Order: sequence, then structure tokens, then C-alpha cells
Amino acid sequence: MDDRKKYNRILLKLSGEALAGEKKFGLDYDVITKICESVKKTADLGVQIAIVVGGGNFWRGRSSGAMDRTRADHIGMLGTTMNALAVADVLEELGATVRVQTAIAMQAVAEPYIRNRAVRHLEKGRIVIFGCGTGNPFFSTDTAASLRAAEIEADIIFKATMVDGVYDKDPNKFPDAVKFEQVSFNQVLGQHLKVMDATAASMCRDNDVPILVFNLADPDNMLKAATGKTIGTLVKNQK
Repeated sequence: MDDRKKYNRILLKLSGEALAGEKKFGLDYDVITKICESVKKTADLGVQIAIVVGGGNFWRGRSSGAMDRTRADHIGMLGTTMNALAVADVLEELGATVRVQTAIAMQAVAEPYIRNRAVRHLEKGRIVIFGCGTGNPFFSTDTAASLRAAEIEADIIFKATMVDGVYDKDPNKFPDAVKFEQVSFNQVLGQHLKVMDATAASMCRDNDVPILVFNLADPDNMLKAATGKTIGTLVKNQK
């Protein structure tokens, strides 16, 4: 345990694209290693860490053309499992103890998701990686992150992205975009701010789970955030 930590239990949401780096597809192990090094440093503070991974570096169901949406989403879930196993492998090489749990049973490669077992792993200092999203089509991995965070009673969701916070409009398109240091869920939903999809944001609002959005370009941002340094944008309920 370390009194420098601000949070006891974190759910980290990693996009599949983040794991691909500049390749934009597949896995970039140099990038994954940098991310995992930061995760390991944070875990070494005594922070309990769960991770939800996306699958966009392998498959994007919503842009799969004429394919049946349910089948396309199931393919995406398999992509998230590949990412979960890759992240677990790198974390284990760094000396972390890891468990992968999937919302769709695949006993040969991962544990089935069981909430109480996941919490027990976290309490024992193991990093838990959740694959297959919610296990249901039509729900994003952002929604899976919101759901798992509520289930395991995480203090906060760390949403690691390619931008350094939440803006009033796309900063890549508009040079006058304004960054928020803090914003409410009602603002996110009412102003259609690009944080998470509406289902995910509503679930976090209703279960009072804050989200910290920060840039993954500096992998140590996770460690900085876990120790209370001001980075990114905090999304929370107004009191």
C-alpha cells in the first residue's frame, strides 16, 4: 500500500486502436509495453486495477457493411479477447499477476466473467482484464467499461484516449476548441460531448461513477492520475 495513491480501485478503458499505435491495425508491442509499464507502476502503489479493452484494431462491427449486426459484434468481441490476452502477456512479462475474464465462455483461454471472482482477484492484487465487452451485441466496450466499473464498485474509470481531455468540439478539426477541466454527465449528454456513447455515459451518471479522460500519448499519465495530479478532464455528477 502507498499513501500517495488517490484511488483504491480503478477501471482502465483501453481502446483497441491505442494498442495498434501508428500501425492503425493489429498490435504494436512497443506501444503495449509502454502502456503496461505504467499499469504495473500504478499497481505497485497498491491500486487495484481492472481493464476493459476494445477491439477496433482488428474489427469495427458498425462499419462492417452488409453483415448482420449481431454477427459483426460477435466478431468484435473475439477481437477484444485477442487484445486482452496480448495485454495480459506483456503484463506478466513485467512481473504482474493477471487474470483474463470474458463475458462469453471460452474456458480454454480465459476465465468466465464472474463478478465475485473478479473482485476477489482485485483484492489479492491481481490485475483483471475483461474481454468480450458485455457479451451482448449492440453494446459498445465503453458501455462494458461502465457496467464492469459499477459491478466491481470501482472508484473511477480512467478512459485513456488519443486526446488530452474533453473539448467542446473536435480539437483536431477546430483550432479554437476549448478544453474542459471538469464537466458533468448532464453536460456530456446534453451537449453531445465526445466522451462515451450515451448508454455508457448514462450508466456512469446513474451509478455515480466518475470518468477521467486523458491522453495515452504519455503512458505515465495513468500513474500521474492515480496519484492525484491534475491531468485531462474529470467527468462527474454535479452535487
